[in-house]
Amino acid sequence: MTTDSWYHWEGNDLLLSLRVQPRAGRDGFIGPHGGSYKVRITAPPVDGKANAHLLRFLAKAFGVSREAVTLMTGECSRNKGIRIHAPRKLPIPAEHH
Repeated sequence: MTTDSWYHWEGNDLLLSLRVQPRAGRDGFIGPHGGSYKVRITAPPVDGKANAHLLRFLAKAFGVSREAVTLMTGECSRNKGIRIHAPRKLPIPAEHH
């Protein structure tokens, strides 16, 4: 991913660089955070629960099946590289692109 953008397209796939805040009060997209986009999720970072919750949240938000969302990097980090195959929706406000 380029350092000046938190997302880019690779064919039909959308690649995202996310900064994840676990144990939040509610799930949601927050805004650009350095070279990433900040996302809050309610799940705790224990036994892979936060990653599983994040992938389900993103699948629903982007209108795709859970299998269309892949964690590429950052399994044990707050910084995640995500691939979304052929997203049907773009839930992040246009002013944040």
